[in-house]
Amino acid sequence: MEQMSLFDREVPQPLAARLRPETLDEYVGQTHLLGRGKVLRRLIEEDQVSSMIFWGPPGVGKTTLARIIARRSKATFIDFSAVTSGIKEIREVMQKADANRRYGERTIVFVDEIHRFNKAQQDAFLPFVEKGSIILIGATTENPSFEINSALLSRCKVFVLKELTSDDLKTLLERAVRDPRGFGNLKLKMEDDTLDLIANYANGDARMALSTLEMAVLNGDADGGAITVTREILEQCTSKKSLLYDKKGEEHYNLISALHKSVRNSDPDAAVYWLARMLEAGEDPIYIARRVTRMASEDIGLADPQALPLCISAFEACRLIGMPECSVHLTEAVVYLSLAPKSNAMEVAYNEAKADAETMLAEPVPLVIRNAPTKLMSELDYGKGYMYAHDYEEKITAMQCLPDSLKGRRYYRPAGEGKEGEFKERLEKILDWKEKKRQEEATKVFHR
Repeated sequence: MEQMSLFDREVPQPLAARLRPETLDEYVGQTHLLGRGKVLRRLIEEDQVSSMIFWGPPGVGKTTLARIIARRSKATFIDFSAVTSGIKEIREVMQKADANRRYGERTIVFVDEIHRFNKAQQDAFLPFVEKGSIILIGATTENPSFEINSALLSRCKVFVLKELTSDDLKTLLERAVRDPRGFGNLKLKMEDDTLDLIANYANGDARMALSTLEMAVLNGDADGGAITVTREILEQCTSKKSLLYDKKGEEHYNLISALHKSVRNSDPDAAVYWLARMLEAGEDPIYIARRVTRMASEDIGLADPQALPLCISAFEACRLIGMPECSVHLTEAVVYLSLAPKSNAMEVAYNEAKADAETMLAEPVPLVIRNAPTKLMSELDYGKGYMYAHDYEEKITAMQCLPDSLKGRRYYRPAGEGKEGEFKERLEKILDWKEKKRQEEATKVFHR
């Protein structure tokens, strides 16, 4: 438990604490909540805040936002730690807040990592939240639906804070370099892309970005009143020697290309190496998971129908647990894809259909497969002659479903690899059966 005091500023503070925003205008990120006219900004500006939960990853500004709210509302701000505080401490503070309320004083209680409180500890807040003795602001990296008591959660508004973008982090880093509270009084020399590299490395975490910059500056080479931060110093500070790279630059695309082509070439060892190169350089695992999911259909498809669901499962694992734990899930996915039989039939089919769709945009849907929800449509022969496949013994018909201008066009041409060999055999039988039926129908029409 910590209550803000005037003496806090006398203690030397790390860069992230010195640069902590004090107003909404200084706050970076979360524009979906704090942009002009957005709901949370209006509540803060109108001093109408009530108890709430901030849910989001580390370093996105949950504590900072709570402090801004307290400062703007002129409330007493009490900082609780769910790791070190027990029921006794909670009740002592609640009783004091209850007494302050009688004198018209408002108390904001901020509980970091509120999900670490057990049920009894969370319940201790409940009566004081209900009668308005405190405004409770909880912060959590875990889903509050599972980690916060339903009774307490029902009395709090949940706001989801998103991971900061690289641009958000670069804005913070540029401020740190300019601002006298940061390094504005120093003469810094660094390469043009240094702040970009730090922003990418921090992976959405403002605290990590500022701490990395601070460490690099403190370890920089001092010469003639200037401090030089080199790429080598930055790599030492991040323990990422020779791995830092710009997620928007050429190396980013080179590495994902290397991973994709290694998978396509059935080389699991190379695939795992390029995967590790990206993850250890700070690449977003969600980005890799999206690309791996694409590979499952682009390069394997129906040759192994289990490839796609496995990759989607890996994607969900990345989304739910993040790095470093999800590295093994991505490894499982890229090894599976590398060893799976290959087919690009899905990619070829769509691209060829896309080319026709883009140049033949006005081809009419055949009347026989149009829907006829109104009498007028029925009178115009919408759906006339439609053959419901389930009514036939073979469960298929020879009915034409492509426009006349594309009659007989083939897009899906299955390869003979893996499971797709079975689909190829099945498709050939279907096509032969349909052609035979059409010929029989043509013969019947001819003899009439």
